[in-house]
Amino acid sequence: MTRRFLVALLLAAGVGSGSPAAQRAPAPAPVNLPPEVISLACAPGLAVEPPPTPIRVTGAQDSDIRRNFAPGDLVTINAGTDNGIDVGQEYYTRRAVPLERRAISRDNPATIRTTGWIRIYAVDRRMSLATIVHPCDSIELNDYLEPFVLPQLTATSAIPPMPQRGNYGRVVAGNDSRTAFGRGDYFVVDRGSDHGVAVGSQFVVYRDHQRRERLLLERTDDGRDNEQPRNFLFELGEAVAVEVRPDSSTLLVTLSRDAFIVGDWVALRK
Repeated sequence: MTRRFLVALLLAAGVGSGSPAAQRAPAPAPVNLPPEVISLACAPGLAVEPPPTPIRVTGAQDSDIRRNFAPGDLVTINAGTDNGIDVGQEYYTRRAVPLERRAISRDNPATIRTTGWIRIYAVDRRMSLATIVHPCDSIELNDYLEPFVLPQLTATSAIPPMPQRGNYGRVVAGNDSRTAFGRGDYFVVDRGSDHGVAVGSQFVVYRDHQRRERLLLERTDDGRDNEQPRNFLFELGEAVAVEVRPDSSTLLVTLSRDAFIVGDWVALRK
């Protein structure tokens, strides 16, 4: 019996049996990855426009309607072999969480929360069943899928270059609506490859003790407000870029003398 045929039997059993018991997945196996790699795979990202979400989690093999799923559940996916999905493939499950309850945009960015990753267990032409390999958070209905790529740990320079002056970015987001971060945590800044950031780039994190209303507002070339500190800055610690997009990056805290908070400044060592 192939898994493509098995999926039809499972789907039929879930719809027609009337049994209150869920169709259970095989017992999850250990991930066997270093903790640092797992935490990096679960790190947050940032989006200033809605991400494409054509392939999504659409439910589970259960007689009840459920919105949350965990290891041991079989989750259904709204794509199959017609979409290039096949048994054994692995995918991240992700969710976009905007800052405010309105459309995602540059002035209302969304944290991209990685909720876990899954492995395709059985397929037919238009839908699939998947097992949960590892949960970073609760996997939920309508989480979207992206191909799973094992993240690579980043080495940092023992003698880092000096931080750039006058080109500061900001700490803007973290997972689970967190606003404070310490060593080993991940957070997102509003600087990316368009600003010279690459994977492995090192940053210094600062705090300006002046009140926000006394900051000097300057206009950048693209017309956005770019606040620059006018006071002497207090050095809070260090961070390294582990994932880079054109206009934002995910950083890992490598040294913290005090908690970093949303709104603190970052300067690229370059």
